[in-house]
Amino acid sequence: MLKVTNLSKKYEKVHAVKKVSFEVNAGEIAVLLGPNGAGKSTTIKSIAGLLRFEGKIAINGKENKSVEAKRVFGYIPEAPALYDSLSVWEHLEFIARAYGLKDWEDTANALLTRFDMDDKKTKVGKELSKGMQQKVSICCALLINPKMVMFDEPMIGLDPKAIKELKDLFVELKNSGCAILISTHIIDSVDEMWDKVLIMNKGEIVFNRTRSDMMASGESLEQIFFEVTEKEEATA
Repeated sequence: MLKVTNLSKKYEKVHAVKKVSFEVNAGEIAVLLGPNGAGKSTTIKSIAGLLRFEGKIAINGKENKSVEAKRVFGYIPEAPALYDSLSVWEHLEFIARAYGLKDWEDTANALLTRFDMDDKKTKVGKELSKGMQQKVSICCALLINPKMVMFDEPMIGLDPKAIKELKDLFVELKNSGCAILISTHIIDSVDEMWDKVLIMNKGEIVFNRTRSDMMASGESLEQIFFEVTEKEEATA
């Protein structure tokens, strides 16, 4: 569903990402982990079509910047970017119109209710807390019923109930056949739900394993994370 091939991105003379390749299949939850400066944000922004890059990125078999790919792709950035003067409901209506959705209102209402935002429909973006903005961003991304969805540090700013609902949604999306990529540096926030782990350091994927592979080895995700990132530091 998501296929990244030889992704590279350079800022002047600094390689932020170097020939990164990985896949996230339909019905799979992949987590992208790494310390600060590992290249996660550059990778995420490249997949979202926000940066120029070298290499290839395909979503559902289509080039990631194409209209066909964008129609099935949901993206929740780390920092919500709402319109100050649009209400919560108007944000959802904007997405529905942009994507040509029909009969979307029931889905929108269900998402708002799930995240305790049904009584905030008339509040405009600038009146919302960061956590509320994050909830609206999630609702907008899921309104289109994406086949592939990408979350960048999705738990930040959310209250405990919203975090629980979001984790439940991850599982529901997976069971519906959606491909999910979650970028985070908080390992225990996703420890119980991932199917594939991708660890980045210094612009490269230094570890790529499935949960079944990890279970067979008997190693914990936290243990592996520090082993591979500290090893890279030691050999620098």
